Amino acid sequence: MNAIGRLIANAAALWVASYLLAGISYEGSWPGLLGVALVFGVVNAFIAPVLKVLSLPVQVLTLGMFTFVLNAFLLLLTSWLAQSLGIAFQVHGFVAALLGALIVSIVSGVLSVMLTDESA
Repeated sequence: MNAIGRLIANAAALWVASYLLAGISYEGSWPGLLGVALVFGVVNAFIAPVLKVLSLPVQVLTLGMFTFVLNAFLLLLTSWLAQSLGIAFQVHGFVAALLGALIVSIVSGVLSVMLTDESA
């Protein structure tokens, strides 16, 4: 899937999380949501790999379950960065971030499978 497809899948996944969870809110239009998805993509591209390497011992001890904690932290960081950029995307608390990260992972994974070009 190309970058535009991933951006749209992430935007849809973030919207679903904000729709399903009271602890995640987004007030704005689709272009703003694409901005949040872009911030989320940049955070996941540059910060997530560093955190995963640094937390490798904890990852091994928890059999990879610490990934959920990292993903929640990354969603909180996305919220903070989006607010800094004037985008009305907010994650209220760690539990909301944890559940939101789980929803975003599931929805974006399903959409990625659906949008993947089989002929490539």
